[in-house]
Amino acid sequence: MNEVQTIQTHKGRTSFFDGGLLQYIGWKILGILITVITLGICYPWSITMIYGWKINHTVIEGRRMQFNGSAVHLFGNWIKWWFFTVITLGIYGFWVFIKLEDWKAKHTTFVN
Repeated sequence: MNEVQTIQTHKGRTSFFDGGLLQYIGWKILGILITVITLGICYPWSITMIYGWKINHTVIEGRRMQFNGSAVHLFGNWIKWWFFTVITLGIYGFWVFIKLEDWKAKHTTFVN
């Protein structure tokens, strides 16, 4: 069986980002509002929403990327990471950025 692979291009390039500035501003404002209104409880939702928008508008070598992480799953990790940060008097906080980037990579795939 031969599989036909579609290669996306934009202005002759095979790697590009096709999101718009107004979309980005809108998602950022929504993320900030949700985070502030919920006093930070919904910050994981804000992260997944904005990161998902970025990834879903990214094409690498003709292959569109897709983010499949959920705010609920991130929230569980977020609670765990904050717990470890508190009990280590902030030391674990240095690793939270790395853990978050690893979680994002784990939930990022190619559509085609």
